[in-house]
Amino acid sequence: MLKSTSTSLILRGVLAIIVVIIVLAWPDVTILALVILFAIYAFIDAGLQAMRAFSSAKAGPVVGHLLLGLLDLAAGVIAIVWPGPTALVLVLVVAIWAVIGGSFEIAAAFAAGETAGTRALFILAGLVSIAFGVVLFSRPGVGAVALALLFGLFTIVYGVSLIVMGVELRRTGRTLHSVLDKAA
Repeated sequence: MLKSTSTSLILRGVLAIIVVIIVLAWPDVTILALVILFAIYAFIDAGLQAMRAFSSAKAGPVVGHLLLGLLDLAAGVIAIVWPGPTALVLVLVVAIWAVIGGSFEIAAAFAAGETAGTRALFILAGLVSIAFGVVLFSRPGVGAVALALLFGLFTIVYGVSLIVMGVELRRTGRTLHSVLDKAA
């Protein structure tokens, strides 16, 4: 069992590194892929909203869920028909999220009971997040490529960590088996 899990982790890590190579080689393709994933999400959510509408016993939720489903459907179609503007909107949404999230992190730094080190980390993280949001707002076209490259950076760290975990698990499994064999 340990060998198959470790092999799975190693293969997932290698796959993540292959994805990183693709992201770094073609960041524009990555942006398009993210837009397509958003469109797929919107279409799936439209279907789920329709299911919720037709499973509701009252008229109010039916209308609300149908309107949300139509909005999701429209967002998916717009993403497919106009991927460029959709990518821009997605970058702006991330920028808004970064600024608001950074503001909350700075506010959390002043919560009661936080140590000075924790406060400093919250403030630093908040400032970095706000700076990231401001950069995305100021250069959204470059921001889309930056998001693709950040996705690549995250994926390479994730892939390497999976490979390390798989190798460690395999080594631990061998050690465990050798100890169990000696005890028997």
